[in-house]
Amino acid sequence: MNILFLTLLDYRSINQRNIYTDLLRELIKNGHRVYSVSPVERGKEICSAIIKEPGSTILKLRIGKTQKTNVVEKGLSTITIDSIFVKGIKKYYHNLKFDLVLYSTPPITFYKAVKYVKKRDRAETYLLLKDIFPQNAVDMGMMQKEGLRGILYRYFRLKEKKLYRISDRIGCMSQANVEYILDQNPEVEPEKVEICPNSVEPVDTSLSADERVLIRKKYGIPVDRIVFIYGGNLGRPQGIDFMLKCLHSQRKNRRVFFLIAGNGTEYEKVRHYMEKYKPDNLALYQWLPEKDYEKVAAACDVGLIFLDHRFTIPNFPSRILSYMSAKLPVVACTDPNTDMGKMIQENGFGWWCESDDIKGFHEIISQCVEQLDQEMGERALETLRRLYDVREAALGILEGLKR
Repeated sequence: MNILFLTLLDYRSINQRNIYTDLLRELIKNGHRVYSVSPVERGKEICSAIIKEPGSTILKLRIGKTQKTNVVEKGLSTITIDSIFVKGIKKYYHNLKFDLVLYSTPPITFYKAVKYVKKRDRAETYLLLKDIFPQNAVDMGMMQKEGLRGILYRYFRLKEKKLYRISDRIGCMSQANVEYILDQNPEVEPEKVEICPNSVEPVDTSLSADERVLIRKKYGIPVDRIVFIYGGNLGRPQGIDFMLKCLHSQRKNRRVFFLIAGNGTEYEKVRHYMEKYKPDNLALYQWLPEKDYEKVAAACDVGLIFLDHRFTIPNFPSRILSYMSAKLPVVACTDPNTDMGKMIQENGFGWWCESDDIKGFHEIISQCVEQLDQEMGERALETLRRLYDVREAALGILEGLKR
């Protein structure tokens, strides 16, 4: 079976490790051929327009800037992606017949491309729903529903509804996502909405005690403190203001150490905080190679997840999977709409509080200091293997095909 995968992820190899490439590799292991369309933003170098690997072909297409830019440029660039993808498919994949089209976050960018291939090849279509856009932009104050600025929202909302309609199945990250989609879009048939969680190849990336000490010494991380790591994007969705308030409340705690490894639109805010207060229990890394980051994360004790409290949509950040893979218990500070905190607590590998509750965060840190044990890390990895194994996600997608 020929599978077409449409994504905004800029990747160059099927062998990279993330929720998308892990899924594609699993589909290839099941005997299918995967053809991808992946963008390169303006200003980035590109090695080749076509990248071929066993079982995989990646078409790289140049688009405008959608990351680390203002909302106007991001919106205009996003509007043009659909047409660019259709042209690329017509030019480079004109002699192929696709049986299945997979497409990922954010969904509204791919309506024309999905519609074109579905009509041309009579392909089945599967939406991997990761971001619920444009509502997430409204939640973050980046878009408005009313007035002149509401024009952009209404345009994207129309495209969102069109793509839900054209999708044969919609795979949501959790039950809370399923319920949200059906509640906000009553015209969507309930039978085509299902759970297809963020999933990875469940590899144990934890380190031995000796390896942890070596990595900590290499990066100047204390070996005699409980180390909390936040890794990933530093942007509005992560509620960086609240995160800094939480860290500030712990600045005199000599039993803990916090490590931030990430970049994004709010990075400078974190850097300015570091310069102003010079906390001696907090370190900031703007960028680490992926393999180095994995080692550093595995050398820590607890993973941190932050989400802005304003979210009305139930997010489920994939970053938690790398923590679980490294056998790290997790502290999640989120809005009340996501069910991530419930999952963490029910499976016994972490703590949760709302992301406007600094006192709650303080109490959690105290609990970590007193209650942290190796069994919590073991439960994190066990939960990853049981609930977020990419083999189950791929099987669910393939078993649901009509043909």
